Amino acid sequence: MSDAWAAGTELTAILITVPELEAYTDRWRSVSRSTARPQVPLTELIPPHVSVLVPWVAEPTDTDRARLQAAVASVQPFELSFPTAGQFPNGTAWLKPEPFDKVRALLMAVFDAFPECPPYGGEFPDPHPHLTISSSNQGGPAVVAEANAALAATPAPTVQLTELGLWREDAEGVWRQFGAVPLGAPIA
Repeated sequence: MSDAWAAGTELTAILITVPELEAYTDRWRSVSRSTARPQVPLTELIPPHVSVLVPWVAEPTDTDRARLQAAVASVQPFELSFPTAGQFPNGTAWLKPEPFDKVRALLMAVFDAFPECPPYGGEFPDPHPHLTISSSNQGGPAVVAEANAALAATPAPTVQLTELGLWREDAEGVWRQFGAVPLGAPIA
């Protein structure tokens, strides 16, 4: 895994943000660093989220937003929970979004709408939806075990997913939201 796509700055992304999980996930995210921005904890770069599509178009237009709106017009808002933790082969620890198949279908609808924007720059053409709690160099089995124990003792908050956030990374690697597209909204 190279993460070459993440080395750039000022990328755009479509995200499912879940700020309601900050208090729950900060115990891991505040001590984990991005491989692309190792000087800053994850908590200072971006809120807890599930990446839908990154990188997205460099300069999103009204047409791009309309394409995204059309892609998610038939997806009604739904409850999202994070009942279990897991780990990728590179060590990245994550929480699994449920209903997983519904989240995956949402990602696939967005991928189909933007074939010119392969997820993760094409490095992972069939990504596994997840909420990163610990980067590859700080993750591992201990973090996964701790997270699963925490989830068993006190489940993470359930959230209502009503929109996809549009985000842009600045030159310092900090992400800011610049818009949103509602789920299930009629196409204007």
